[in-house]
Amino acid sequence: MIQLKKIKKTYPMGDTPVHALRGIDISIDEGEFLSVAGPSGSGKTTLLNILGCIDSFDSGEYLFNGDSIKDKTKRELAGFRRENLGFIFQTFNLIPVLTAFENVSFALSLLEHRDEEIKKQTYNILREVGLEGLEERKPSELSGGQQQRVAIARALVKKPKIVLADEPTANLDSKTGESVLQLMAELNKKYGTTFFFSTHDPMVMEYASRVIRLHDGEVTEDTRRN
Repeated sequence: MIQLKKIKKTYPMGDTPVHALRGIDISIDEGEFLSVAGPSGSGKTTLLNILGCIDSFDSGEYLFNGDSIKDKTKRELAGFRRENLGFIFQTFNLIPVLTAFENVSFALSLLEHRDEEIKKQTYNILREVGLEGLEERKPSELSGGQQQRVAIARALVKKPKIVLADEPTANLDSKTGESVLQLMAELNKKYGTTFFFSTHDPMVMEYASRVIRLHDGEVTEDTRRN
């Protein structure tokens, strides 16, 4: 589904440029449940941002189902993200004045779905992630684990090809983090949605079926676990 070929990214930092990625080659198949791991400064976040078309790359090739991302305009990239990508952040990034239902349904409203279809899909996905009965609560009225479940529902409700998760367990205790990982693993198997995690958490790596390790902007290991 995704092919990254010789991806390079350098950030100017005064007289000493930072080589965040040094010619990354990665292929991601549909339905994978994989994580990228490495120490701080290894290039994980840069890689995730490039996959999510949030950041550009200096050279190389990014193919999504054979279609090159490199020459897309900003408008085309925005449409590509809306239609193909879901995002889960470590800080949840929910809109505080909106209810759980409204936070999730907002993602569908951007795709101009009919109101009845938005309502149906939103209630269905909130039930899937275990939040039935909590639809009208705002983020401040939910636990951290429940907020992350809202974020998962928001990412999945539009049925993206891939969900990009940046340290999804970082702000959760270990028990809640594991329950969230179990949920994502179940949804991965049920819907065939590809999940790509950036993480420091050994528990996330244990759940992943494939672990890519980065160091100083290079892939040092790419291991399939089962």
